[in-house]
Amino acid sequence: MTAQEDLEEVKINEELPVIPLKELVIFPYLVVPLLVGRPKSVEALEEAMRTDHVVFLVAQKQQVAEEEDPNPDDIFEVGTAATVLQVLRLPDGTARALVEGLARGRIVEFTQTEAFLKARVEQMTPPVERRKEKTIELEALMRNAVNEFEHAAQLGKPIPSEVIVAALNLDEPGRLADFIAFHLSLKTSERQEILEAGDPAERLEKVVDFLSREIEILEVGGKIRNKVEERLGKTQREYFLREQMKAIEEELGGEGGLSETDELSQKVEEAGLPDEAREKALKEIDRLSKMSPVSAEAPVIRTYLDWLIGLPWKKSSKEKLNIKRAETILNEDHYGLNMVKERVLEFLAVHQLSKHTKGPILCFVGPPGVGKTSIGKSIARSLGRKFIRMSLGGVRDEAEIRGHRRTYVGALPGRIIQNIHQVGTKNPVFMLDEIDKVGADFRGDPTAALLEALDPEQNNAFGDHYLEVPFDLSDVMFITTANMLDTIPPALRDRMEVISFPGYTDDEKLNIADKFLVPKQLKEHGIKGARLSISKDALTEVVREYTREAGVRNLEREIATVCRKVARQIVEGKKRNVRVTKKNLGKFLGVPRFTYGMAEEKDQVGVATALAWTEVGGDILSVEATIMKGRGNLTLTGQLGDVMQESAQAALSYTRANAEKLKISQKYFKDYDMHIHVPAGAIPKDGPSAGITIATAMISALTGRPIHKEVAMTGEITLRGRVLGIGGIKEKALAAHRAGIKQIVLPAENRKDLEEIPSHVQKDVKFSFVETMDEVIDLALDAPVVEKSIPVTKTETK
Repeated sequence: MTAQEDLEEVKINEELPVIPLKELVIFPYLVVPLLVGRPKSVEALEEAMRTDHVVFLVAQKQQVAEEEDPNPDDIFEVGTAATVLQVLRLPDGTARALVEGLARGRIVEFTQTEAFLKARVEQMTPPVERRKEKTIELEALMRNAVNEFEHAAQLGKPIPSEVIVAALNLDEPGRLADFIAFHLSLKTSERQEILEAGDPAERLEKVVDFLSREIEILEVGGKIRNKVEERLGKTQREYFLREQMKAIEEELGGEGGLSETDELSQKVEEAGLPDEAREKALKEIDRLSKMSPVSAEAPVIRTYLDWLIGLPWKKSSKEKLNIKRAETILNEDHYGLNMVKERVLEFLAVHQLSKHTKGPILCFVGPPGVGKTSIGKSIARSLGRKFIRMSLGGVRDEAEIRGHRRTYVGALPGRIIQNIHQVGTKNPVFMLDEIDKVGADFRGDPTAALLEALDPEQNNAFGDHYLEVPFDLSDVMFITTANMLDTIPPALRDRMEVISFPGYTDDEKLNIADKFLVPKQLKEHGIKGARLSISKDALTEVVREYTREAGVRNLEREIATVCRKVARQIVEGKKRNVRVTKKNLGKFLGVPRFTYGMAEEKDQVGVATALAWTEVGGDILSVEATIMKGRGNLTLTGQLGDVMQESAQAALSYTRANAEKLKISQKYFKDYDMHIHVPAGAIPKDGPSAGITIATAMISALTGRPIHKEVAMTGEITLRGRVLGIGGIKEKALAAHRAGIKQIVLPAENRKDLEEIPSHVQKDVKFSFVETMDEVIDLALDAPVVEKSIPVTKTETK
């Protein structure tokens, strides 16, 4: 049956397959194409094709419009029974159908919900418009609806002309209301409201209301376009959009506030700019007011003014400096580093007494992971100031520091001004990290630009290329960090006071791990303290054999590894409480990665123990000397640097010059070769401090006198046999103590360094201070062993 037949003859079955529709309402007597994609809907369509080709189409409620498998509560009760005219099945399992609405219906109850939806449908009151006489009111409504529909099309509503012609030819009120409603841009709920209205007059009234609203919107849009077109002419699209917004505001009756230039001028007055900056800002505002809003330079000026006004010209953080509180904060945040803390507290004390004194720029120098950056954060916390960290690693462009001039596209201030703008105060603690890694290329030298910022005599008028007015940086507390001083230009280094971070000793690392790192990792991994305990012997093993560093970053990583493995055991239910000891540490961290230097097991000829300083602390080295038949050559192996090779030459010259006193024949320097080797050949070694150790090993090899295994030594040797002072005494002494050394021979010049050595080390180790090699030989060499001495001929003995 089709819509061409009498309306009263349209009958629908009581039970029909149901297809829910997304954001679509089908009206009777309209032919509509559908894309059916959901499996249940495809099955319902197949069921209709197997029976009488009739299906019930009903819309989903808006709040569940995207639901892919709607249940009966997700769809409206009223829908349209439609006949399926054509079906085209697609390869992807979906189908295209052409349907024609038959009559309105209401779902009484669902009889099936599994394979597809099926419901008992009650046909709504059959339309009787054809038999009913049209009243004057109904005729007026129909004409009004058609006229409004045509008017909407004339105002720009995209309605095809054939649709208008079809509407003019409809003489039944109900069908006219449904036809117009289908072609209007209505919400699903509004179309459903029309579908559910049974009386044709009521439907027409609703449609006319919707048409009136649509025409009003179209008329307002037309007015806005007309106003804009009158003002716009042939200007650019951006200008059109701006004017359209103004017209919308006028149409809505809104009252405009201050103009853009007035608002900017007010902000300048409120910002408290210095005279020079204020004059510059007002000049730029005046330029902005005289140029077209679509000018290419207008947004550049606006951005510049935003930066200028947004800087904290007068806003400062209120200081709460208390020297005792500062000391407490430093001790809470860091273990050890006593000399560093003392110098920082001295700096803060001077700052508290004379707040306007131009203090020095501090430069923290030390290996990675020793707490340089965190000390800066602690200083900011103790002062009550905000903290900024800016990494300079890899910076090669001067404009990164000073900014670009505004003539460049996309110009911005330098990173110093950007960070000051971001933090919002003029007196933060500003840390310039990795200042030793700044590079230079064809774009300029950033370190040259830093000279002005880091000079207390000049930084009260720091010039940024973008701002074009000076900014006062004298209230900023600059702190720089570096791993080494060699790469910092002398002019920049001269402006900073260097504070050296020596690196942590093993004892300090052990305390840091026990008091800070282990509790921190337990908290981060969600392990309660009672569930995991790590013995001090295990922590010592981790420090010595699983890490080799000056700081504690790798130590923290290894502790985190233990925590992860324990966390897994706890979650899997294998263990409730775990104790990590030296014996079971390998189960968590695997095979030790490093070997630790230990003292020799017995006295030996030609083997002396030296003390070395490295970036990761102190260590002990064995220096081996041996002689063989040859021509008096000296061979040095073990990746020795130039300075260390020169020390070996000096030691050999001293030995030859004092051969008679040492009871060594000169002939052995001609007929025998000397070979000096320092084990761990893959590791480069250098420095003068092994001079007396090399000389002692040489003399032992030539005289056959063993060297005491419990004696270690360090010091520079001269040709006259004097022993000169060296550095790194604390680290070397701790390394010797760890290795089981009982006596350390040091230059007399280093007696003052004994204060830095922990008391428990001084108690366990004897420190002997010497001035000449004679004293070293007396302390280090034992009585000669005849069977290991050099064979001496009778002539030589005489």
